[in-house]
Amino acid sequence: MARTKSVPVRRDPTWTTDAKDEYQDDAAAVTPTSAKANGITAAAAHPRAIKKKEAGIITLIIDVAGIYASFLTWAYLQEKLTTTLHGPSPGEKFKFPVFLLTIQSLFAGLGGLLFTYLSTPRGSPVPPVIPSRSILPPLLLVAFTNALAAPFGYAALAHIDYITFILAKSCKLLPVMFLHVAVFRKRYPLYKYLVVAAVTCGVAVFTLHSGSKKKAGGAANTGQTGWGMLLLGINLLFDGLTNSTQDYIFQTFQPYSGPQMMAANNLLGSLVTGGYLLLSPWLAGTGLGEWFGMASAVGNRGGELKAALEFLARYPEVWRDVLGFAVCGCVGQVFIFHTLSTFSSVLLVTVTVTRKMFTMILSVVAFGHRLSQMQWLGVGLVFGGIGIEAQIARREKLAKEAAKKAAAAAGKAQ
Repeated sequence: MARTKSVPVRRDPTWTTDAKDEYQDDAAAVTPTSAKANGITAAAAHPRAIKKKEAGIITLIIDVAGIYASFLTWAYLQEKLTTTLHGPSPGEKFKFPVFLLTIQSLFAGLGGLLFTYLSTPRGSPVPPVIPSRSILPPLLLVAFTNALAAPFGYAALAHIDYITFILAKSCKLLPVMFLHVAVFRKRYPLYKYLVVAAVTCGVAVFTLHSGSKKKAGGAANTGQTGWGMLLLGINLLFDGLTNSTQDYIFQTFQPYSGPQMMAANNLLGSLVTGGYLLLSPWLAGTGLGEWFGMASAVGNRGGELKAALEFLARYPEVWRDVLGFAVCGCVGQVFIFHTLSTFSSVLLVTVTVTRKMFTMILSVVAFGHRLSQMQWLGVGLVFGGIGIEAQIARREKLAKEAAKKAAAAAGKAQ
């Protein structure tokens, strides 16, 4: 991808996609003050105010294919890593989520730096990923909440199957709305509450009728579905806090861009999780570590980093899946942000919702899951609710764009 013009980002806090970054169509909102806050001068920021030119069908095909290929492979490797048994019976699983997250964050952070450079207009200075001291606290909060979310998500996979995990992770609208209603006292239109009700019912129906079986050789879960859903709920709450904080960053520090956010989040996240890995041997021996069962969780008192490296030394073939997982996560983020900067966010909603549906189908086919009719009903309720919300959001966006064009035409007529 050649160096192209990037545009400011605005985030809709109730969007249902993975990367809910919506680039502003009207970049005139960039002010000299906000541009300076991003570490560039008003003159350098001026090229960003030019309205982006829609790319061609070839670029669209490449972006969509890139999102599908990278994230479907990413999801496949994630399930393979967390469920495959290695070694003689009873076997052992890869259970080092912080180590895995650190590797992915390092790859995505470096990818974000490269993407920031390539997306900067020619002749303009490359904006720093941390342009000011004032942006550092919310960026650190995002790094911490993202780092805390991952272990709870992987811990949930020990008690629920991957299909349930993917289905619940598709419902990020719930924690985001909950936090905005409870903390920020925000109110939403009726249809959003109906969507939440449909999605919640879908997850409940799927979970209550959970009876999927796996092919021989796969790792069975513990059957403690309630505990797994609680862990997953905590994961979703941290996701919601992460998304809400990112909303604040994009709204406050315009024109802070998606590539800058990708680089900053992942680099700071790798520092947080890397620090934990280095301190985990000491933490495992403390009373707090014993209470959390850190030593038993990874199988020794040497910490997660040592345990992960020993596991990979015993089974070096797993390195291929770990590195493939990290590369796919990095490439997928780049394609998402490039799609957002080149096309509309409405397109990304469609791609993301359908990608999650294909992820579930891939899991059923590749790992031998069996779903009952009631579980398929739950899946239909979840994706039906998400699809309706996306369609209504699309209509609202088109209506706003039409109103904006009408107002502009009326202004010219006067």
